[in-house]
Amino acid sequence: MKQGFFITGTDTGVGKTFMSCALLHHFTQQGYRAVGMKPVSAGCREVDGAWLSEDVEQLQAAGNVGAPLQTVNPYAFEPPLAPHIAAAQVGVEIALDPILQGFKALMQQADIVVVEGVGGFRVPLNATQDTADLAVALGLPVILVVGMRLGCLNHALLTAEAIAARGLQLAGWIANQVDPDMLAFEENLESLQQRLPAECLGIHLHQAVPDWREVNLKVR
Repeated sequence: MKQGFFITGTDTGVGKTFMSCALLHHFTQQGYRAVGMKPVSAGCREVDGAWLSEDVEQLQAAGNVGAPLQTVNPYAFEPPLAPHIAAAQVGVEIALDPILQGFKALMQQADIVVVEGVGGFRVPLNATQDTADLAVALGLPVILVVGMRLGCLNHALLTAEAIAARGLQLAGWIANQVDPDMLAFEENLESLQQRLPAECLGIHLHQAVPDWREVNLKVR
């Protein structure tokens, strides 16, 4: 089995890394060699001369394939800013080729590669390209993480339309209750189930102490 997934979200802070880790755990428990990839990260700290983000650390912990940091995370920046802005501040332009090369290398090492995008589906990477262009270049089925909070219906439906407009397959979506006090949670969930053109792969209720090992997913 050789498979990859591109993980996007309805916004930033909706649990993409958390759900990417849950997916990695899901596959490793089935005996697959699984590795996570974070093409672009921001808000990093310096460790042994390299920039390292907490997201990348979590992905490395959830997978079971050891890979060089530069392959897992080709672009890493210190400021917690939009990627193209963080890159411009240090005189770097994010290009797709190094990311695609890293992905190919990981596919040679693993059965499954989970690629986590940046923010939402249309976050700029450089002057002309965004994460949607990256998703198209990778050509992977997309899994949408829906942050269950006020406004999620519009964000989820617009994102699903954007994914379809790029000719990509929406392989499924995951409901992640980021707001523990969300009003009408069940009604919002039902609305998404009726309107999103893909299967709900999991419903994760808010945890006081998040643990991706406890997420139940229906991914094959």
